[in-house]
Amino acid sequence: MADNFLEKHYEEYEARKAAWLRKKKHLPKNKLRLPNKPEDEAL
Repeated sequence: MADNFLEKHYEEYEARKAAWLRKKKHLPKNKLRLPNKPEDEAL
């Protein structure tokens, strides 16, 4: 059948995965921010 079919596709997959991981590392992380509550809510 095809020569090195699986090896070629696996190498392409590894290249896509590496590019995705490099892109993922540079994305800013969204932090959950809670609004600050005042000490005394009665005021």
